[in-house]
Amino acid sequence: MSGHSRATVLFVPGLRDHVPGHWQSVLQAQLPAAECVPRLGSNVLSCEAWVSALDRSIAAIEGPIVLVAHSAGVMMVAHWAGRHSRPIRGALLATPPDFDSALPEGYPDPETLRAAGWLPTPRAPLPFPSIVAASRNDPLARVEKVAQLARDWGSRLFDAGEVGHLNPASGFGPWAASFALVGELVGA
Repeated sequence: MSGHSRATVLFVPGLRDHVPGHWQSVLQAQLPAAECVPRLGSNVLSCEAWVSALDRSIAAIEGPIVLVAHSAGVMMVAHWAGRHSRPIRGALLATPPDFDSALPEGYPDPETLRAAGWLPTPRAPLPFPSIVAASRNDPLARVEKVAQLARDWGSRLFDAGEVGHLNPASGFGPWAASFALVGELVGA
């Protein structure tokens, strides 16, 4: 991922605390120009707080930016895009959750998510190129719902296969496809 089109890759994690070996952490360590939105802690559920943290991170970077979001981080990017207009070269949006439906035990319910500002889910086309990576067996979103989000956002859909929620709990540290997908966006 080098050449004339150097971009800073900004990782946008989900709401959970840092998990060593997560594919985002592995990929970030491999990239020369990479930053990560600071985690606010799993007890902070406010969408506004997370979107503000994302905006501060974007504002601190000079030059082109590629966003690499996972899980609720994808929703942070969608909410951010509806409120801000800083230029983004592209975004990899991996396994967005379906906040409109009940999530598995241990996750917030739709009423809690609505009260925290996550709902309604943004559906407007994103103002930058994007790739939505969908899992065929994600416990947090049916593939059909993720495909609809990709259509709504004007994103290219990438079929990641049966990768669960694409996290260490699903057996993923490194995610081989992520390097090529980010490279595609960096070169966009």
